[in-house]
Amino acid sequence: MILDRLAKATLVSRLADYPAVLLVGPRQCGKTTLARSLGGAYFDLEQESDRLRLDLGWQDLVDGSTLVVLDEAQAWPAVFPRLRGAIDAIRTRNGRFLLLGSVSPALMAQVSESLAGRLSQVDLTPLLWLEVREKTPLDARWLQGGYPDGGLLQPGRFPRWQLDYLTLLAQRDFPTWGLPAKPATTDRLFRMVAALHGQVWNASQVGQSLGLSYHTVNDYLDYLEGAFLVRRLRPFHANVRKRLAKRPKVYWRDSGLLHALLRVTTFDVLLAQPWVGASWEGFVIEEILGVLSARGAVFEAHYFKTSDLYEADLVLDLGHERWVVEIKLTSSPSQADMSRLDRIGEIVGATRRVLVSQTRIPIGNDARLSCGLEDLLQRL
Repeated sequence: MILDRLAKATLVSRLADYPAVLLVGPRQCGKTTLARSLGGAYFDLEQESDRLRLDLGWQDLVDGSTLVVLDEAQAWPAVFPRLRGAIDAIRTRNGRFLLLGSVSPALMAQVSESLAGRLSQVDLTPLLWLEVREKTPLDARWLQGGYPDGGLLQPGRFPRWQLDYLTLLAQRDFPTWGLPAKPATTDRLFRMVAALHGQVWNASQVGQSLGLSYHTVNDYLDYLEGAFLVRRLRPFHANVRKRLAKRPKVYWRDSGLLHALLRVTTFDVLLAQPWVGASWEGFVIEEILGVLSARGAVFEAHYFKTSDLYEADLVLDLGHERWVVEIKLTSSPSQADMSRLDRIGEIVGATRRVLVSQTRIPIGNDARLSCGLEDLLQRL
């Protein structure tokens, strides 16, 4: 069990500043474990017995000083008006309620309607490599992904656990959340998005394969994105004299789910795939954005591509800084790679330029750096 999550400090800080905090993330990423490590009174609102226990003890809980943790809050909509009333009765008291959810559309609608302005949202990812590096090599984390029960803390479960996890989502969760697709169609969509990992999204092409309109395919992708399964990385737009890409790239957020869908079972098999570079690229992007999110940073993330093939995998806008990041699956990046990155940095107005590879020796300084993933994550 790993309780020392990077997001814990952010979560504690938000509880000190707000009456309620919403901790969201994919199912089985560790939300409950993190929440229970804070203590307080825990209720799983998918369980009828816990709903009754909360109902009978509500007034004592509201009057007391104990943190109230409500897991799968979207399962009991009746709790949201109660939360609003309790918070409004004493607006000066913070750290009273911690809500957990898997970012179903129903949860977000209830939160926005009932608790707008009364809570802060903290996102939790599956386990990041900085959280498991003392026990898990980088290659194993890349291959198996970050779900605690998917191989990291339960050896031997990859990739069976990942496939069962996706099957349950397709058959139970997505229909409950309102996705009109049949489970078989959802499963085919999973696999098609996996095959297009790291590529520019073409909804018409996917729609033709599934027998659906591109509007419907984009709607379905919204559900996958809302469940933290995929990330749409939108193109960076700036006032430059070049034609820029307009469509997003799509990535599976967890590398273990990606590899399970593509039938990769070992690290040697992964390295033999023609798309291994795209897998490494997506893995690095998610580690970078995951650490930033866990630290509570405010940022926007994009990719950059021009018609004359100037391309950067990640552009990070942090408000006071703009980073441009290029990701290479090599242990010996070249001077040409860095020179090309310099040119892209000039185009986008970057204050920092980072070339991430599998090198063991960082070279350069904060403004212009070639390094491995661990060194960059430490600098974040």
